[in-house]
Amino acid sequence: MTTCELCGNATRGYLCTRHGDELVANLGELPGLYDEVGECLVPRRSGWGEIVATRGAAGPRSPINEDVVDTVNWGRAAEVVRLWREDVRRVRWPHRGAPPPGGLAEDCQWLARQLDWIVAAYPAAGDLAREVSDLKRAAESVVGALEPRPQRLGTCVAINSEGVVCGAVISRLPGQTRLTCRWCGYSYESGKEWALLLHFQPEEAA
Repeated sequence: MTTCELCGNATRGYLCTRHGDELVANLGELPGLYDEVGECLVPRRSGWGEIVATRGAAGPRSPINEDVVDTVNWGRAAEVVRLWREDVRRVRWPHRGAPPPGGLAEDCQWLARQLDWIVAAYPAAGDLAREVSDLKRAAESVVGALEPRPQRLGTCVAINSEGVVCGAVISRLPGQTRLTCRWCGYSYESGKEWALLLHFQPEEAA
């Protein structure tokens, strides 16, 4: 028996169930949050072609909201998550090369699918969870407290007694860690169930 690196509670691995589920949920939210951050980078008060003088300097100002860039950087978020994906891959499969090119959403999904191994065998699991949480908080500090709205996750992957996949559209509110399919009633609660839900989505939906 070990203790969770984030809360110190007894657990079997490096993260307790609650913080493992939180890590998966945060990974699922990062891409959407940083898409909204990108929209905040263009100042709303300046139109196309409008020149705004910089403080203490002559000439036009960049059409990028520099205060937002100083607070959170979309490119940095993508770089940080990519580095974590590379490290998890290096530790778990030391003989494999670098992961294929991919964006922030793809890297977040890949890490979420490795949750069980990360919790059980990745010594840096606590640092990974902290940094993902920090990235989320940084993005939220820019976009503000938005009214929660359902996020479409894809389709339910539960299989009934006849071996038929449910396939109903499934969505959740940001931060929601327990989800029940309204069609078949299957509940997604554990980190493993969330990872399976993401893993078995059709490629076009992902």
